[in-house]
Amino acid sequence: MSYVQASMKQDTTHDTTRTERGPLRRAMAASAIGNATEWFDYGIYSYGLTYISAALFPGSTAQATLFALATFAISFLVRPLGGLFWGPLGDRLGRKHVLALTIIIMSVATLLVGVLPSYASIGMWAPVSLIALRMIQGFSTGGEYGGAATFMAEYAPDHRRGFCGSFLEFGTLAGFSLGAFLMLGCSVLLGNDAMHAWGWRLPFLVAAPLGLIGLYLRSKMEDTPVFREAAAAAQREEPAGVPLRELFTRFWKPLVLLGGLVVALNVVNYVLLAYMPTFMKKELGMSDNLSLLLPLIGMLSMMVLLPFAGALSDRIGRKKVWWLSLAGIFVAAVPMFSLMSHGIAGALIGLAVLGVLYVPQLASISAMFPAMFPTQARYAGMAIAYNVSTSIFGGTAPMVTDWLIGRTGSTLVPAYYMMAACAVGAFALLFVTETAGCSLRGREIPGEAEKAKRVDSTVDAGDAWVDADRYHA
Repeated sequence: MSYVQASMKQDTTHDTTRTERGPLRRAMAASAIGNATEWFDYGIYSYGLTYISAALFPGSTAQATLFALATFAISFLVRPLGGLFWGPLGDRLGRKHVLALTIIIMSVATLLVGVLPSYASIGMWAPVSLIALRMIQGFSTGGEYGGAATFMAEYAPDHRRGFCGSFLEFGTLAGFSLGAFLMLGCSVLLGNDAMHAWGWRLPFLVAAPLGLIGLYLRSKMEDTPVFREAAAAAQREEPAGVPLRELFTRFWKPLVLLGGLVVALNVVNYVLLAYMPTFMKKELGMSDNLSLLLPLIGMLSMMVLLPFAGALSDRIGRKKVWWLSLAGIFVAAVPMFSLMSHGIAGALIGLAVLGVLYVPQLASISAMFPAMFPTQARYAGMAIAYNVSTSIFGGTAPMVTDWLIGRTGSTLVPAYYMMAACAVGAFALLFVTETAGCSLRGREIPGEAEKAKRVDSTVDAGDAWVDADRYHA
């Protein structure tokens, strides 16, 4: 019997498999809508980069584009501060309350970007105001994804955590696609002149109703069963949450490993999703609308595959689907980026192949990452490790890639960058414990007890062989 199968047969007295369908579905929706709101902003910003840079930044088109990409990266530099603030708060007060605050802050900041006066009207205050709003977004996002993933993972049944968690990433791509489609639709309907004048602002205004829907869904939910049990235990004997010093000293290993996995995850993510429209227009010479449309087709294809990949991770384990993804991207990156330079068909095929190879990573992270920490440190550990790594390697990926292409003149730079990130992720994956089917309850790291039992059984078997040899001797 495999480890995953054995884990799934463990004692289910307190197993989340008993979670009712209604609350589980509401939890999935409440988690996904926040992720969708976050990535809706990334979608409209990435796909409206040409218009935003022209309206809010000074200088030539190339300079304004670089400034806009740098502003995109700046918001990520604030995310670790958000993780440090929201993470411990979520472990003490509950996942639900923090997630309600982060989605409102995020949606209001996105709305305000759409009403910013232009550089022609207020000069340097325009880019300064945009930077301030992006930092507010980054601060709120620092508590959003880690909390949403934790919320989803703790509500999901143990044996279906990968499948349920995949809908959080479905929300990611749905939000990004909605923002991108809105920007693309406005561009097609209004024309270039109107878009530069005022049309680019319209998609940002949709953030307000998205945020209100998310707030409503989250306010109607109870906190997760896992957190409620931990809070009840804390009232009896053990403190809720852990101090930051203890988090870094006691759980440094999962913090480091999660950071390494996020390097691979987010470099590939932001190159394929956020940077690709700019790459196709600047480096491949495609039209504005075509450079926006092709990545969208790839994203819609990925959305269809996400639940299947999540269910596969429940059957064979998170690590196996990650190995498949990392190895596939490492091998295919250069050939697919080479293919992209051979016209529309080549670009579409290259994007589709890389997107399909990326799906196993994306589908399983909401189940895999929260399970790397115990309940009392889950929100904080997830938020801090994820956001520190994302701020350094994720949000900066479009800017770094664009700069490296300018310095080297090679359109294969994104492929090399993705390969390097996959190598980092593969090294971290070697030391990650498999947690598919494991319960997230308790104050110990999920999977560690099962791992120790396997080690003990191996030692016992070795001792038995030694004794048998001595007997025959």
